[in-house]
Amino acid sequence: MEPFAIVLTLGVVIAAIIAMMVSRAGPDLILLAGLTVLIIAGVVPSKAAVSGFANEGLITVAVLFIVAEGLEQTGAIGHLIQRMLGLPKSRLNALMRLMFPTAAMSAFLNNTPVVAIMLPVLDDWAKKCRLAASQLMMPLSFATILGGLCTVLGTSTTVVVNELVRDEGLRPLSLFEPGLIGLPCCLVGLTYILLTSKILLPDRKPASMQFDDPREYTIEMLVESTSPLVGKTIEDAGLRHLPGMFLMEIDREGHILPAVGPNERIVAGDRLVFVGVVESVVDLQKLPGLTPATNQVFKLDSPRSERCLIEAVASDSCPVVNMTIREARFRTRYNAVVIAVSRNGQRLRGKIGDITLHAGDTLLLEAHTTFVDVQRNSRDFYLVSRVANSTPLRREKAWIAQLVLIGLVLLNTVFQWEILPSALLAAVILILTGCVKPAEARASIDWSVLITIAAGIGIGEAMKAEHSGAGPFVAEYLTGFANGEPIIALAIIYGITMVFTNLITAKAAATLLFPVAISTAGSLDANAMPFVVAVMIAAAASFATPVGYQTNLMVQGPGGYRYADYLRFGGPLSLLLWLVSVLVIPFWWNF
Repeated sequence: MEPFAIVLTLGVVIAAIIAMMVSRAGPDLILLAGLTVLIIAGVVPSKAAVSGFANEGLITVAVLFIVAEGLEQTGAIGHLIQRMLGLPKSRLNALMRLMFPTAAMSAFLNNTPVVAIMLPVLDDWAKKCRLAASQLMMPLSFATILGGLCTVLGTSTTVVVNELVRDEGLRPLSLFEPGLIGLPCCLVGLTYILLTSKILLPDRKPASMQFDDPREYTIEMLVESTSPLVGKTIEDAGLRHLPGMFLMEIDREGHILPAVGPNERIVAGDRLVFVGVVESVVDLQKLPGLTPATNQVFKLDSPRSERCLIEAVASDSCPVVNMTIREARFRTRYNAVVIAVSRNGQRLRGKIGDITLHAGDTLLLEAHTTFVDVQRNSRDFYLVSRVANSTPLRREKAWIAQLVLIGLVLLNTVFQWEILPSALLAAVILILTGCVKPAEARASIDWSVLITIAAGIGIGEAMKAEHSGAGPFVAEYLTGFANGEPIIALAIIYGITMVFTNLITAKAAATLLFPVAISTAGSLDANAMPFVVAVMIAAAASFATPVGYQTNLMVQGPGGYRYADYLRFGGPLSLLLWLVSVLVIPFWWNF
């Protein structure tokens, strides 16, 4: 190994870490730039450097994004999760409802799709509970990581290390064997989060809670006869705490019920009149058994699952100005229906069909997704924009997605399939059955996450002995402090892996430190399994940086976190699990 290669590789790693802490550039670009430097300098061959882009775990993550999108678009899991979460009365109760079931799911499902499914549900739930998303998003990620420590299938990192164990000629761990260490770590970690999150996590309010939306609408929703809301009280139906929206009145067979109380029961055919901002209208669209209360909607050509909400500002030259919506025959003219109207930022009362349109009115429309492209350059409207995430869910296909999810779990646990082929099969079934459209499948893949993982694996390759030798150089130097004591060597191996997993991603750290763990056990004439398990747990338990594990990266934006937030909250957790693991591992695996 050349000193130049070691110095350059370590310099690139340190520079990348500093850049991710102080720069606004994404970690994907920073790590990719660092990998580029190592390739150009000849430290690592191009084939080895880009091997991360063909990594099985990386492809699995990409496929699982599609599976999660299918589950989300059909509402297959979201509604069940919402019922599980309920409406807690305190922050502590909210965390308990969130973390313990999430950790249990992550023991058998890869934690990446669990977080992908939970993110949109958790965002709405935080608003209903009047909690900052920053108090919930990082605990969500950490709970999935902690749950994943309890089985071999919990994370792709444990799968990778277990395969390395098999290749080394050692007995691989059984499905639940990591739980001997992972379960105590999980319980200790969840307790730590419950006790410290209020103090150590930032309380950053999302933009929607800091500023009022000037566009306020009145919208009527019809309760269908088959709606699961029928017979429930307003409180039990979850209609009393909608963020940015309130239930103004109920129109029941022409009789108006104003100032609706929480114990009022919902009846089939009720017309619920809500007042709120456009983001809350999107939430209403996703409630099962509610449809916009206008006869126009049911006459559109396309099914509701192919429509979305669109905001359009009527221009002076719009032919329907100074006419009522009914007189204008809006649906026939534009193949779109007016759901609500906002004028000068104020809501307009009265039936939609009786409202006389003025120039400058903001119309909330339900139309086919092509409406935006058709009307973008039209003189009839000043501005046309699609409301994000407003396409109604394909609830009629929810049972298909639920069966696919059950099949995915069974293939992984009972039939011992690898996660990639089972995930590929699930994704193909979801696309072929229409649970997720091809365009949605492509859009669901977060390429920045994939690039970050691949570039991190590439840098990990550069640090191996056959290339720069930087990783073994650092690791062997530090393990020299063990002085022949296995317990000290175990603590050092875990500590090095813990640092590396937060810097260069979990799988890169695992593959880098695994041979060091094996050679350390050999030099001490000790059993290799305690050191292997230490690498497995330490690599999978990545909490102190957003780039160490993909779920940390996924919650960074929705939670509004900064790099230092992970270090402040996840750093002590990493040290705590370090202590627990070093004490518990020798109890199950003797040196």
